[in-house]
Amino acid sequence: MTIERTVRLSFGSASREAETHTNLSAVRSDGPVLWVAGDETATIERLVADDPQHPTRYGEETTFRLAELVDLPGDAAEEADIEGLARDGHFLWAVGSHSLRRRRIKDKHDGEKALRRLARVTGQVNRQVLVRLPVTEVDGLPTPVRELTVDGVPQRAAVFGTHGPDLRDLLADDAHLAPFLPIPGKDNGLDVEGIAVAGERVYLGLRGPVLRGWAVVLELRPAVDPADPGRLVLGTFDDGRPYRKHVLDLAGLGVRDLCPHGEDLLVLAGPTMDLDGPVHVFRWHDALGADTPQVVRGDLLTREVDLPFGLGTDHAEGIGLLDDDPAGPRLLVVYDSPAPQRLHEHGVDADVVRLPAR
Repeated sequence: MTIERTVRLSFGSASREAETHTNLSAVRSDGPVLWVAGDETATIERLVADDPQHPTRYGEETTFRLAELVDLPGDAAEEADIEGLARDGHFLWAVGSHSLRRRRIKDKHDGEKALRRLARVTGQVNRQVLVRLPVTEVDGLPTPVRELTVDGVPQRAAVFGTHGPDLRDLLADDAHLAPFLPIPGKDNGLDVEGIAVAGERVYLGLRGPVLRGWAVVLELRPAVDPADPGRLVLGTFDDGRPYRKHVLDLAGLGVRDLCPHGEDLLVLAGPTMDLDGPVHVFRWHDALGADTPQVVRGDLLTREVDLPFGLGTDHAEGIGLLDDDPAGPRLLVVYDSPAPQRLHEHGVDADVVRLPAR
């Protein structure tokens, strides 16, 4: 493990009151700014670097509400449980967890009441979206907008998962994943927790299910619906399905985030259940060039670095590439349930981790 330093993330009062800084689930670096999201809201936060070349602090937060940019399937105030962010070309992407939830047993609950809570499973439709937002420069900073003209063609903010089938619907007859759809995410049910985008390819990492120790990454080809520019539809692969499955040998762990690096994908791997660790970053070599479903093991997959975790704290949830230093790229790592020593008056500290040189 090579943690070089920490970077301070400072949030406004509204985000601190919503505890977004203690529920971070996604991060992407984008020149002078950092995009982050928490899993308890339907917003994306933009933080500005003090020094884009060697950031030590991100602040000046601006909040962008998904409901003001796209049509969500649920209420605008309902959480989207954003678990992944990606930046490619003119677009910022966000994906919800698509998971179900089981009620918690709290200290005050006992007996039959505790068992009733544990039996209750619910879902939220805003969790079941994949969103593509056009990004343009406003006052020198990348900014998501509802519409942007690219090469003379208007591009709207668009969403997959509303006004039509969503990902859960498409997986309803999948031989591997369909049995896990009724199961909550924290119980090894379906749980999307990472996204990477490269051109027309969109990769979704699944925290669960993990199948006999194999983690799953879905590959999609979203495109704008010609009949509705605010809606994404999925192209089909050679087998006629609108997705391709890859399975990865992550030592029994699930995918917690994905991050492109050259032709590779960096994979943040952690427990699929409600456990503390271990946590590793793997490199899936030549992932972006794969044209068939992959069984990723052996020379295709290397373990790059181990990350810290605590008991009930410091759950690594997001990784973002800060630079591509020849001596080894640096990743920014954000944590859900951060340890108390990470917290400060205006937010939380993230880690900068150096990976081995390629």
